[in-house]
Amino acid sequence: MSILEVNNICKSFGSTEVLRGISFSLEKGEVLAIIGSSGSGKTTLLRCLNFLETPDVGSITVNGETLINAADKSTLSESQIRRNRLHFGLVFQSFNLFPQYTVRQNVTLAPRLMLDEQVRAVKKESGRAQAQKFRAEREAEIYKHADELIERVGLTAKVDAYPCELSGGQQQRVAIARALAMTPDILCFDEPTSALDPELTGEVLAVIRGLKSSDSTMIVVTHEMEFARGVADRVIFMADGVIEEMGTPEEIFEHPKSPVLSAFLNKALDI
Repeated sequence: MSILEVNNICKSFGSTEVLRGISFSLEKGEVLAIIGSSGSGKTTLLRCLNFLETPDVGSITVNGETLINAADKSTLSESQIRRNRLHFGLVFQSFNLFPQYTVRQNVTLAPRLMLDEQVRAVKKESGRAQAQKFRAEREAEIYKHADELIERVGLTAKVDAYPCELSGGQQQRVAIARALAMTPDILCFDEPTSALDPELTGEVLAVIRGLKSSDSTMIVVTHEMEFARGVADRVIFMADGVIEEMGTPEEIFEHPKSPVLSAFLNKALDI
């Protein structure tokens, strides 16, 4: 069974159709790169997957559970949206770190907020003493996991630094660790290097490459063609809100079938 199934996703803003029937599936441990010109719908697709936007049509299924099916016309509650988002981690273009928090605090924030809800439930069920014990045990696990992730992205020496004390590449690596802290089923990257200069781009892409060997399932929207060619298992080329072509990196980059894709690659690769 596929870990992710996206079926006929459509999304419009007013009279503008941004996504027009997007369908694909993703296997566990697979890396999917999504390429295409600006305005092709790539970011809107990621926002629909992460429930920052609601599709007008279509369904999204993770691990056999349908998270949304626009055909049933029901509105998801805030709690349902929060629960659905736990399946996905999202790394933004512009880092979006909390400037008032250190590296460790940024990485542990979401797990600690979730812990607060869990502690309240334990307190209601089993009393204050059991809730305090549960909090202490889980907090230790949260901080241990965070420090492991911070080490994994190469920032142990910066664990107590604030975002203003970090380079852009370091901030993006913190954002990756933060997304991983919730152990999502699928990790999504929205052009994670677009705000970085070439040197810093390399260090962030190296971290993402390292995740590939860890059985992480990833969707990467990127303008880095060589990265997509070298790291992705499959590539989707989007144009005008549709999947114009989908295949292996070799099929997409070496044997494109669509004239639109060929024109895009000629420009992107400066052939």
